[in-house]
Amino acid sequence: MLYLIVNELHLKGKAAKKLDEATSVFGRAGLGYEILKTTRPGHAAEYVREITASHGNTIVAMGGDGTLHEILNGYVNFEDNPLGLIPFGTGNDFAGAAGIPRDVKAAAEVIAFRAPSDVDFIQLSSGLRSLNAVGMGLDVEVLKRTYAGKHHGKSKYFRSLLATLFKFKSIGFSVEYNGKTEKHFGLIAALGNGRTIGGGIKLFPEAEIDDGRLDLIMVDYISRIKLFAALLKLMRGKVNKVKEATVAKVKAAKFTMDDPEFTIQAEGELYENVPIEAGIVSGKLKMYL
Repeated sequence: MLYLIVNELHLKGKAAKKLDEATSVFGRAGLGYEILKTTRPGHAAEYVREITASHGNTIVAMGGDGTLHEILNGYVNFEDNPLGLIPFGTGNDFAGAAGIPRDVKAAAEVIAFRAPSDVDFIQLSSGLRSLNAVGMGLDVEVLKRTYAGKHHGKSKYFRSLLATLFKFKSIGFSVEYNGKTEKHFGLIAALGNGRTIGGGIKLFPEAEIDDGRLDLIMVDYISRIKLFAALLKLMRGKVNKVKEATVAKVKAAKFTMDDPEFTIQAEGELYENVPIEAGIVSGKLKMYL
């Protein structure tokens, strides 16, 4: 059985036609399906916990990175319960990394007529999972500013980024990775499975979603004068050209913050005082790509 999970708010007006496009593809393919509408935070995870308690079901997320994040964290059993995605959000960073079409009909056809493939995900020691990226520092403050505004989307995120650059105070932390321990004082520390955050900012330009490794990035303090030059390199996917940046391929990493009170983000969702002690998980999650 195929279970299509979609936020009820996304089914109003013209958006409702997109659901019809998807279900018509599934009907043409002879697939049985059920539409599950979410009405509150955590609702998608509740559905997934119940569905994945058994085998042989396909879950389809009709939404963006936030919907994917909640669904991944609802999984009880990965065996024989593949995941499909029909991008329906604003940023859709993971869909971009996975090469999933933005067109609803095309994305539904991927699910209906292709076999699923193995996809990695990030597992934190707290139990939290992430498909695209986890991070702390500048990206968290940008998200807070974005969510506090009246408008959302890529342009709002970028405007918030520009505003935050001039006000953000660097963070201190220690990090353990690849057999070494380092001390840093900087703007951002993050781990990526996908390639972008914020709807297209290329923070992890060399990341692959199925290579069994995480892309680590840390950017140390940059003077205000040099910030714009560094930002331009970041937007062009050349973060490794930023002198203050440390990048590495890792299986796992552990960050310890100097300040005991901190916030992290995973797929744009904010979490208080959840440590980033994370590793890559391969060979469990299957996804239609």
